[in-house]
Amino acid sequence: MPPSVVISPKGEQRARAGHPWIYRTDVVDARAEGGEIVQVLGSRHRTVGYALFSDRSQIAIRMLTHGETPADAPLLRARIEHAIGFRDRLALDVSAFRLVNGEADLLPSLVVDRYGDYLVVQTLSQGMDRLLPEITNMLAETAAPAGILARNDPKVRALEGLDQTVEVLHGAVPESVVVREGPIEYDVDVRRGQKTGLFLDQRENKEAAARYARGRLLDCFSYHGGFALRLAGQCQHVEAIDVSADAVAHIRANAKRNNLHLEAREANVFDELRRLERAGEHYDTIVLDPPAFAKNKASLSNARAGYKEINLRAMRLLSPGGFLVTCSCSYHVSEAMFAEMLHEASVDSRTPVSLVEKRMQGRDHPVLVGVPETHYLKCFILRRVE
Repeated sequence: MPPSVVISPKGEQRARAGHPWIYRTDVVDARAEGGEIVQVLGSRHRTVGYALFSDRSQIAIRMLTHGETPADAPLLRARIEHAIGFRDRLALDVSAFRLVNGEADLLPSLVVDRYGDYLVVQTLSQGMDRLLPEITNMLAETAAPAGILARNDPKVRALEGLDQTVEVLHGAVPESVVVREGPIEYDVDVRRGQKTGLFLDQRENKEAAARYARGRLLDCFSYHGGFALRLAGQCQHVEAIDVSADAVAHIRANAKRNNLHLEAREANVFDELRRLERAGEHYDTIVLDPPAFAKNKASLSNARAGYKEINLRAMRLLSPGGFLVTCSCSYHVSEAMFAEMLHEASVDSRTPVSLVEKRMQGRDHPVLVGVPETHYLKCFILRRVE
């Protein structure tokens, strides 16, 4: 008999509503090994669809198809081709972008990013990891890269009982790759950089911010200087802050590569915002793009307090008529919660602000409707009302 899993009525309802994740608590019976593609059966033993199965993660089932449609190699190839075709139609003015965005491309737990002539792949579940050799061949044939690197070092793989590894799967991949994002070039360390080397999801938010940026710019949690570099052309003075000495070194190197003048310094953003406020500093443009403060629901209260603290301080530092570009990449902090926090920060800082734009991750990082977990990035552009 083929590998199969029986799920509860609650799990069946969730699957039929279009959510690809079925949790372990809704698995009634499993006759399969971790990493197999399984036939998912409902309470009446009717086929709900086919899915990736994990015997370790709390997300036990990741749906690939519904009904009797098989989840086979032709289906995977077709979905990879569709994902690549969609990015081609976007005609992005970049050489680094997301090629496959997991659930939103109906390829759950698979991430593929393109950096120039190279691809960086992440397989974040037992099932997708087992399919990696096939996926590598499909990507090599459809995308024709010079090399494919597996950046399978995210901590989330430990929840699947998978090793954290970095290895070349196809061709050759250099230590660093030079890519272009609009007018800015970056030297990217695809083996050790954050995510797959660079944060690719903020590209369109940087373009939006460039419509408003002016005067003195303060870019907080700058990482490799994404916002600072893109907005430097519109601003008279640019300061980029990050707690990592390595990140600051990258900011300076990237600024030099692009012939841009900015000040990059190593500092704790929370402490630095307080220091700048005490010093009576003011900025015309401020960017807050922190790492995810809320990794899970348990950390939500502290995360909300952290977001409020930095936004309240930033609002006090903002010149009349100035712009605050503020972001959250914490899925657990919803858009409504983020907006409510910003309102409280505005009231407590006695800084009236208006909402100019409300944004999300770039178009190459699409959101699957009905799956809120795929909408993780919030970006609000606020103006201090004079």
